[in-house]
Amino acid sequence: MRRSLFLAATAALALGTAFAAPVAAQSTPDAVYAAALADPVRTDADRARDAARHTAETLAFAQVAPGQSIGDMIIGGGYFTRAFSAAVGPEGHVTGWQPAEFVAFAAVYAQALIDIADLANVTAIDSPLATPAWPEDLDLIFTAQNYHDLHLDVVPADAAARINAAAFAALKPGGLYVVIDHVAAAGSDLEVADQLHRIDPAKVRAEVEAAGFVLDGEDDALINPDDPLTANVFDPSIRGHTSQFMLRFRKPG
Repeated sequence: MRRSLFLAATAALALGTAFAAPVAAQSTPDAVYAAALADPVRTDADRARDAARHTAETLAFAQVAPGQSIGDMIIGGGYFTRAFSAAVGPEGHVTGWQPAEFVAFAAVYAQALIDIADLANVTAIDSPLATPAWPEDLDLIFTAQNYHDLHLDVVPADAAARINAAAFAALKPGGLYVVIDHVAAAGSDLEVADQLHRIDPAKVRAEVEAAGFVLDGEDDALINPDDPLTANVFDPSIRGHTSQFMLRFRKPG
């Protein structure tokens, strides 16, 4: 019942209409996301980051709903994996992918994969970077602050194209591919991925659309007009406050 009310609310919002049905407050999308963020599967450190990362708004932008099957692409420390796990609930499932190269590079990435594997509705995978072993018929594939890594000098030149193609193949028709990353100045070459850990959103859009996706939405919730876009994202002057783009793509069908 809760899931059906949630989906009805989401559909009404997508049509730009008010959801006027007399339902309990806990059945609204905002309440579902609030409950997910408060879920004990998440850590205190996760919750401390929610305001800066606009996590509830991000879940809404990605159209996350109970019962979905989600692929979390390059999980980092597992921050969004835990949020997705709570949001999709026991009837949903999350596949968290940490590339094998990341696991070999730093123990923290290996530990994050071990940690998410303990969650009841999460499967952890560590297939090689350019060949993610996604299950079929996913509702959503999501990546945050990692797409630029596909253009690092140490990564195969065709990695982004192969990963985008794999996402397209894994998603069900109508499925979503959401990319969030640090903004590079318009027209920047892909070399800034190595230099600044940023990427021009126009280049991301071109690459993802080349795989067959269509742009479905953008959001400026993470845009910071005070970010000069020229500093390395780890520079103390901007770390934690970078301007980030949010792009949502849809697989036609």
